Amino acid sequence: MNIFLNGDPKEVVDTCTVMDLLTEMDIVGQRLAVEVNEEIVSKSQHTDYSFSEGDKVEIVHAIGGG
Repeated sequence: MNIFLNGDPKEVVDTCTVMDLLTEMDIVGQRLAVEVNEEIVSKSQHTDYSFSEGDKVEIVHAIGGG
């Protein structure tokens, strides 16, 4: 199945969840936000939320400052 990750096409398995994608990208546990089709996916949903064909996924790292 194909999704768009931060604007670029990416092929993932049909059962891919947010957590699967984060694990593949080696960014599990980092401070970040995940948005699918302009809707935030809460951290509590990362293991259960599965992508659909053509989803637009944005992953943004939280950066602290002051």
